[in-house]
Amino acid sequence: MSGLGLVILLSIAIIFIVVSTAKFKLHPFVALLIAAYGIALGSGITLDDTVKTITSGFGGILAYIGIVIVLGTIIGTILEKTGAAIAMADYILRKVGRQRPALAMTIIGYIVSIPVFCDSGFVILSALKKSLAKQTGKSAVTLTVALATGLYATHTLVPPTPGPIAAAGNLHVDNLGLVILFGLGISIFTALAGFAYAQWIGKRVKSGEDEAINLREHDDVRTQYGKLPSTLNAFLPIIVPIALIALASVVKLLFGKEQSVLLSAIYFLGQPVTALLIGLFFAFRLLPHWNEETLNGWIGKGVKDAGSILIITAAGGALGSVLKASGIGDYLGSALQSMSLGILVPFVIAAALKTAQGSSTTALVVTSTIIYPLLQPLGLESTIGSILTIMAIGAGAMTVSHANDSFFWVVAEFSEMDVATAYKSHTMATLVQGLVTITIVALLSVVLL
Repeated sequence: MSGLGLVILLSIAIIFIVVSTAKFKLHPFVALLIAAYGIALGSGITLDDTVKTITSGFGGILAYIGIVIVLGTIIGTILEKTGAAIAMADYILRKVGRQRPALAMTIIGYIVSIPVFCDSGFVILSALKKSLAKQTGKSAVTLTVALATGLYATHTLVPPTPGPIAAAGNLHVDNLGLVILFGLGISIFTALAGFAYAQWIGKRVKSGEDEAINLREHDDVRTQYGKLPSTLNAFLPIIVPIALIALASVVKLLFGKEQSVLLSAIYFLGQPVTALLIGLFFAFRLLPHWNEETLNGWIGKGVKDAGSILIITAAGGALGSVLKASGIGDYLGSALQSMSLGILVPFVIAAALKTAQGSSTTALVVTSTIIYPLLQPLGLESTIGSILTIMAIGAGAMTVSHANDSFFWVVAEFSEMDVATAYKSHTMATLVQGLVTITIVALLSVVLL
């Protein structure tokens, strides 16, 4: 098939994925698998090679990040169930001060969303936010947007959140520590952009919460957990894995392939699977009881929650393997290279997918599979280039959250916002975040590539 024919085939596949998932609510796993078969057969890959390419791509991604996603999701479930997220929030409030509640909400969201999905994080922290609005007299809209954008900043940029991990796997980036370091650094600007917009929009619109906020709600949410974990115990399941992975990455940069017992131990502990397993052991210390409910029920919930992410991610790996084998990447990459779009290409694709079908994780998975064959033609094949590509995809995957995104409705319903107010506040905030993030990524690409 000609190069133009391959591009048309890819366009049809993307349209199919968007329409089938957004309009007809087809599960992304099935949509991605059908698209993979369609591109393989349409591009002339033999019947035998079609199956081999799809299954190898599917299994390859699971081998790389499957266990990491499961462990990260289990840790997030334990943090949610034990009230550790509330304990972390209380600590940050004490340090930042109740006179700066919006900044506190941004920081709380930024930290909590690293292991906990932003939807769950907002639900957990919603009562705390209402209580702060009542106690400080600060605009409820300001606190809502500050919390939502703080959660969103790390949700699409910082592992062990599943989306960025899946993107790293699809782009074959084996240095997850560097992804974390870049994600943490870039997402600070993302969170600050959301914080600034929250301050601005809170002076211009109001929600139902501004009319009536129940001071007792924060107390109620605390009592449902009983005694909250200590601050140290609440933070350790997050801090320890990230620190181990980051340490191994820094040491690897400094010492390269040099070997010693100490270096081997650091590399072993800094492997994402090992680091997350250690984080899980720290999370076990939060369990109020060691019984069937916690050791089986709570962990089982984490495994179930991870299941859907795993199969979508693996199906994305299958699609990526087909795209590479079809030759679409070589042709499209050459065409895009002549347009000098570079790092903007993954952002635009991810933003289009996110806006059209609503799921940030799906946007991250699909875009990374499409972009992988294009890395070399776009001049992004180096380790730093691949990591900045993940950041660009993450920026697109937050642009924008609106009515087809479950997070939009969580924010709107728990904050008593009508749809128009939610669009003015939450949706526009995610647009600002996405544009600021891709601007930072583009500047970094000019300096580092």
